[in-house]
Amino acid sequence: METCYFCRKGILEDKRVTVDFRWGSKLIVIEEVPAKVCNECGERYYSAEISREMDKIAIEGKREKVIEVPLVRLPTMPSAAA
Repeated sequence: METCYFCRKGILEDKRVTVDFRWGSKLIVIEEVPAKVCNECGERYYSAEISREMDKIAIEGKREKVIEVPLVRLPTMPSAAA
């Protein structure tokens, strides 16, 4: 069993996840990505091969469908330090 490097107590489980992958100004959602996921903190680990494949998908601009994503900005808040 592999333990999580970040929380040091979780066990890594093989799962398929959805990744919100940012490449420059692009946001690409990649589904069914194989990953090891910590069952305690949720940290995800991708193999070098999977990381290269996600980079390739982003560079090539592959798309199966386009989804609409709302963009919202947090209003300017007064500084807590003042």
